[in-house]
Amino acid sequence: MRISRRLLGIGLVPALLILSGCAGKIRYPNYYVLDVPSPVLPAADARPVLGPLAVRQFDAPAFLRAGPIAYRESTAQLGFYDYHRWATDPRRAVSMAVIHELQARGAFRSVALFDGHGSPDWVVTGAIDHMEEVDDGSNVSVEIALSAQLIDQKTGEVVWQGNSSKNMKLDRRSVAGVVATMSEGMGVAVKELVSSLQGRLVASTPSDR
Repeated sequence: MRISRRLLGIGLVPALLILSGCAGKIRYPNYYVLDVPSPVLPAADARPVLGPLAVRQFDAPAFLRAGPIAYRESTAQLGFYDYHRWATDPRRAVSMAVIHELQARGAFRSVALFDGHGSPDWVVTGAIDHMEEVDDGSNVSVEIALSAQLIDQKTGEVVWQGNSSKNMKLDRRSVAGVVATMSEGMGVAVKELVSSLQGRLVASTPSDR
């Protein structure tokens, strides 16, 4: 059976109206970058006392690596902001923050991201264990947790292990506020982690290493 052009035209009008209404509701994601604060520059007379060090890219649970920003409504319940996503993998940002903090302290002859080449004396491996918004009733905060270990490449021995965690109250109730608080908390956690690592190593390693 053929449909007349007139009836077809009448049928298309509401369909087009529906489609145009749906088009007006299309949402596009917002993208964010973990912006860890830069470390304080080293003192002018700082001299390296330790050999080359390399930092492997930090690991993280799959839900923290990229994509939607995560939040927790309880210990067992994880949610995501569908339209608020990471523009870059946070693991890279954290790894570079650790490298910059180590470089700023000036104790190592060189500090770089591990690329599988070269012969560093030391290698740091680590992980982002937590980096999410936590909703606890009317209290909203951001939880940050890092862990790392230092390996002596000459012996294969783990000479240091440490962790650092921060729970920071969220003052600005927005996703941009969540990301800003994550960046600030990550900066504090990185400083504490590197301080523990370097303090342990400088205290126990001969300067001619």
